[in-house]
Amino acid sequence: MKSKPIGKLVAELDKVFSLFIRARDMNEEGVSSCITCGKMMTLKTSQCGHFISRIHYATRWEEKNCAAQCVACNMFKQGKQYEFGLAIDEKYGVGTSQKLLIQSHNKFDKSRSVLEILINIYKNKL
Repeated sequence: MKSKPIGKLVAELDKVFSLFIRARDMNEEGVSSCITCGKMMTLKTSQCGHFISRIHYATRWEEKNCAAQCVACNMFKQGKQYEFGLAIDEKYGVGTSQKLLIQSHNKFDKSRSVLEILINIYKNKL
């Protein structure tokens, strides 16, 4: 059987990770609030927002770097990074956003095996 290209594995991981983050942030009624503006959303209307941009693979799939975010904040307001950082520090402890910034500069092993392991981890978490 032919192996999937790295790009397809990254896309598959992005999809399952996004679903995990949005589901994780929902309450018992199936709604979540945008981490940066508080707007109430459903699984379908929310997006997986990233405090540190997805271009940094070392934090792209870091759970503390991500949260449910509304389309307006995530897409049209460039993620409202300042507010996102404040919310992360409130949720996980002061200094978490700084640690994520430092972590984002680390190298990330984007090998097929690592991506496949992460895909399986997040499929199982769902």
